[in-house]
Amino acid sequence: MVVLRDMCEQEYPMYCEYFIDDYSREISKNYGHSKALAIDIAKKDLDRSFPNGLAGNEHSLLCIDAEMGEKIRHVGYLWHSVNVADKSTFIYDFYVSVEYQGLGIGKEAMSVLEKQLQAKGITQIKLRVAYHNERALKLYKEVGFVVTGFNLSKNIG
Repeated sequence: MVVLRDMCEQEYPMYCEYFIDDYSREISKNYGHSKALAIDIAKKDLDRSFPNGLAGNEHSLLCIDAEMGEKIRHVGYLWHSVNVADKSTFIYDFYVSVEYQGLGIGKEAMSVLEKQLQAKGITQIKLRVAYHNERALKLYKEVGFVVTGFNLSKNIG
């Protein structure tokens, strides 16, 4: 059983540490930026979305908890933001810890999210996935996502 729950303030600093490290590595790999610049970009993106931490913003930062035997374990994160006007949400970050990957937790978490969103009248989930993240792309395709475009870049200097 997988549960998506609102992140509490005490968990937010740990999420920030994970996110800045993970996202900056993706930025470096995708765009060739130095590690320092990528870290700065990741921090700014996080600060722009959560200027007051978890309080009073349009983004939902959730913890993914899963029943593992007799215990409930924190296994990942899901960050999304609903756009009521077009009845959609955009997933900014979806992460299941490496030691819990391959157990169906990602698929179940997406199913739980879909049910929660449908109950609120949301009819579409959007996201972006890095081209080299084959594991994530496979998961998204397995749960029904379709490719709607490509992001391209070219270094000219």
